[in-house]
Amino acid sequence: MSFAIALAPIEPRTDQDAFSISDLSAEFGVTARALRFYEDEGLIAPERRGLQRIYSHRDRARLAWILRGKRVGFSLAEIREMIDLYDIGDGREVQRQVTLERCRDRIALLTRQKHDIDAAIAELDEFVTLLAHP
Repeated sequence: MSFAIALAPIEPRTDQDAFSISDLSAEFGVTARALRFYEDEGLIAPERRGLQRIYSHRDRARLAWILRGKRVGFSLAEIREMIDLYDIGDGREVQRQVTLERCRDRIALLTRQKHDIDAAIAELDEFVTLLAHP
């Protein structure tokens, strides 16, 4: 079984069978509170041993997906939809297609926003020039 969920590859960790909250916090630079939040949201599902959370390779891979999705601006609902498609049993084809579509949509949105920002900067530059040289 591959421990990286489709298209969000991470280095396999064959040195450990499971991970603690502090292991994943340190590896991914997130707080324990963030990991508990993702658990509350149903995005990861660590095993419980008393009060201790035990994270699997699957949880680790899902966390990588979550953090990548957040970095590029996907909502948690969008991230959940994409990672949950891993489990439908079609060799990840639907997950790949949905993720591809979502990424293309996100690129288009960011491109439009970049254009708007560039136009605002140009207008401000012109205004500054006018103000600086009456």
